[in-house]
Amino acid sequence: MTEDEVLAEFRAAEALLEGHFILSSGLRSPRYLQCARVLMNPARAGRLAEALAAKIPQELRDRLQAVVSPAMGGVIVGQEMGRALGLDAMFVERPTGTFELRRGFALTPGQTILLVEDVVTTGLSSREAIKAVEQAGGEVIAAASLVDRSNGTADLGVPFFPLIRLDVPTYAADALPPELAAIPAIKPGSRAKPDATGVSAA
Repeated sequence: MTEDEVLAEFRAAEALLEGHFILSSGLRSPRYLQCARVLMNPARAGRLAEALAAKIPQELRDRLQAVVSPAMGGVIVGQEMGRALGLDAMFVERPTGTFELRRGFALTPGQTILLVEDVVTTGLSSREAIKAVEQAGGEVIAAASLVDRSNGTADLGVPFFPLIRLDVPTYAADALPPELAAIPAIKPGSRAKPDATGVSAA
């Protein structure tokens, strides 16, 4: 799947937004990929996961024993990656602020893991999830995401395979360009109301 084909999937799902967004990292951006929307169609989610799985070199795929993803954003793509790779898929959560395996999920000592995210911006949540996997006895040998929007700066400490790289500028809240500062900021998610803030799909 080419980058244009991947972006076409996002546009078809009305998941590529323009406006003024507060990212989970706290940074601000004029564009946002709403992966929850692109993954809400199971057939589309499956196509994207198959394409992402194909990005991982065969020698790494042969070593993988399970998929782990961080909740909430990584749960659906993690499940679909498990399906694409023929592996069990689990997720870590932050019930008290720190990622951990729950719900009966467990890793065997040394079990080799693919960490899967929807979007990587700074890599912080991925590194925190990797730490949780290690504390549970697993070994993350590779990471993957639908989108890398770190502009090439994310270092996860393991080989990283994004489906697409979207080099969109990000800004600290106190260093916004005037054109972005003039637009009301929203934090995408369940409480965001794009239609009330002038955000439109690209």
